[in-house]
Amino acid sequence: MMKMNKVALFSTLIVFLNFCSLRAQSEGLTSSPYSLYGLGTINQSSIGRTNGMGYTGIGLKTSNQINNLNPANYALIPEGSFFYDIGLKGEYNQYSNKADSETKTTINFSNIAIAFRIAEGFGAGISLVPYSEVGYSLIGINTNIEGTDETFESNVNGIGGLSELKFNLGYSVLPNLRLGANASILFGNIEENEAFIINQSAFSSEETTNYSGIRLGLGMHFDLSDNFTIGSTVQLPTSLKGNIKRSITKSLDGTEITVEDGESDTSADFNMPLEVGIGMSANILESFTLSADYKKNYWDATGQTESLGSYADQDIFGIGVEYVKDPTSYKYTDRIRYRTGFNYDNGYLSINGKKVDGYNITAGIGIPVGQGQKSMMNLSYSYGSKGQIQNILIKENFHLLTLNLSLEDLWFQKRKIN
Repeated sequence: MMKMNKVALFSTLIVFLNFCSLRAQSEGLTSSPYSLYGLGTINQSSIGRTNGMGYTGIGLKTSNQINNLNPANYALIPEGSFFYDIGLKGEYNQYSNKADSETKTTINFSNIAIAFRIAEGFGAGISLVPYSEVGYSLIGINTNIEGTDETFESNVNGIGGLSELKFNLGYSVLPNLRLGANASILFGNIEENEAFIINQSAFSSEETTNYSGIRLGLGMHFDLSDNFTIGSTVQLPTSLKGNIKRSITKSLDGTEITVEDGESDTSADFNMPLEVGIGMSANILESFTLSADYKKNYWDATGQTESLGSYADQDIFGIGVEYVKDPTSYKYTDRIRYRTGFNYDNGYLSINGKKVDGYNITAGIGIPVGQGQKSMMNLSYSYGSKGQIQNILIKENFHLLTLNLSLEDLWFQKRKIN
């Protein structure tokens, strides 16, 4: 049995802590106007391979890369192996309504993850990914002053989001049956700044809402044959605790007066839904891998509300395919993996009775690193659209590029003594 290098493990923990700090301080993780609602836009992208396959992987059986979409897959980590995955993403967005359009670009880290084997048929992993992202600007909002015919104009900006730190365990109950469990710590904050002028007095307010909570999940993989696997996942409902800090300042004739400074108050809990997913994967003609998923998120039961809309049950469909000529070939080009997929999300927000749905068309390539088949540089591209130009709704088109270094066994090599 190979022994883990303690210095390497310590270095990994330092990277995790730095990444947590980076996520907490990041601004402008998204520019989507739909991040105004709730916890922001929910992140669909995952880790490495699955991003190019329509974000599918619940039933995807793999022993050479991290599959963060089903904890049961961690049971397949080979002896002596240690995997880690670090991701970066860039997004170009175009927004349109009946009157205007604009574009924005954002770049940020997308994930960090590690996975390792504990014992035969028993594996574990830790990952940190964005759960939601907030980044919106509302310019020139006209509001009536209560009891008068006068109005005032304000500008509102929101930034922040939540991160998900997930601990996964997978265990092989039988040679063809694997079970998994995970526990997620959700944490982060959403900061909203508003500035406005009333009767020659300037006001500015800052409101920061901190959320935190724990969520549990289960997973299963069952091999119907050597080439066909089905999987399922369940994320149990939970409530995130909220805490609000407010600061309000007033400026009159150049003199700044603090009206409220950092006062804390509890916020209403944010209820997370029951999420159920099923998936399958099939190896076809030795070179093709087909993956398909369906997920149902029961938002109706949470009782969440929005001033401009409501939450509704969400259905997500995805399908993806990967082609590799010969993963064990000595010829480099034969080991390159080509991927494509499609994903449709009917949305969980209903605004003026119209659900905000969207779709993604994905493509990707897995470029081998070194001579083996377990280390890859995964490059994925996604073109997507969300919403539509109707009433107050906005149509969002985006191009998303993700780069993942999915590496194996670099810290677990046996030393050779001559």
